[in-house]
Amino acid sequence: MIAALVALAGALVYGSADFLGGLAARRLRSIVVTAVAAASGLVALLALMPFVGGAWLPADVLWGALSGVLGVVAIVLLYACLAVGPMSILSPLTAVITAVAPMSWGLLVQGEAFSPLGYVGLAVALVAVILVGFIPGEKVVRPSTRGLLMAVGAGTTLGAFLIALDQTSAASGLVPLVVNRATNTAITAMAVVALVVLARRRGVSAADALVPAGARVGAAPSGHIDLEHASTGPVSSPAGPRVSPWWLAVGCGVLDVAANAAALIALRAGDLAVVSALTALYPAGTILLAAVVLRERVAVVQWVGLALALAAGGLLAVG
Repeated sequence: MIAALVALAGALVYGSADFLGGLAARRLRSIVVTAVAAASGLVALLALMPFVGGAWLPADVLWGALSGVLGVVAIVLLYACLAVGPMSILSPLTAVITAVAPMSWGLLVQGEAFSPLGYVGLAVALVAVILVGFIPGEKVVRPSTRGLLMAVGAGTTLGAFLIALDQTSAASGLVPLVVNRATNTAITAMAVVALVVLARRRGVSAADALVPAGARVGAAPSGHIDLEHASTGPVSSPAGPRVSPWWLAVGCGVLDVAANAAALIALRAGDLAVVSALTALYPAGTILLAAVVLRERVAVVQWVGLALALAAGGLLAVG
């Protein structure tokens, strides 16, 4: 099934976007990174529109706007639950629910059905999601009820993002994504302006207001997050050439809309349950880039998860 292969490729691109977003968020506030990424993604989509086209149908515009709002809500809940912690439990939980929510919608509401091999592929994909989302080295403690509820909310909202995109018609082309990014850009830009205004009233310069304080976690405009580089400690200089965090945020946005386009293509070519299960494997892209670019160690459990992700993609492609 071509949809499974496109969705898996899109997940890797999502992870690449989150990797850049994570590096940018070491030197800029996450909301600033998200706003810049959203704006750069919008510009990229507008540049593509004359070549791709799409009908501006009212229903598709509304679904696109809803997906943009859902993305912002997901980011807020995701940051909140990770701040509460522990990440080693809440991050895989969020990723699993991100997959399960639209999977359940596709199977129970839309009546999608698969061969026995397809159902095995879905099960393998869920196990892979847990393993690749695992953060090694963190002390495991029991999560609070508040943290669990926010993680469930973040995962459900991210799942709803995919459900909203799945409701759009093929005739709309990239229009839902354009509206999504326009909505996301407007909301996050207002948040950044409010942040600067409040900082100025406290006597803090605008430049200092954009610098991260406390937990540093990077996210793409869709609400995905660079869990691998989430940190509450001192900012460390990444290996390799030092790139401006503004350009990293721009790259994050461009890659993120490319991944969104892949998800949209996969949704229109295949089933929501399959696409959601494979899209939730986005941490795989982050992990692989961290290993190659930053020379970070990949835990054995994550290698197992990556292998299972490939296996799940193959099973779902043929099942």
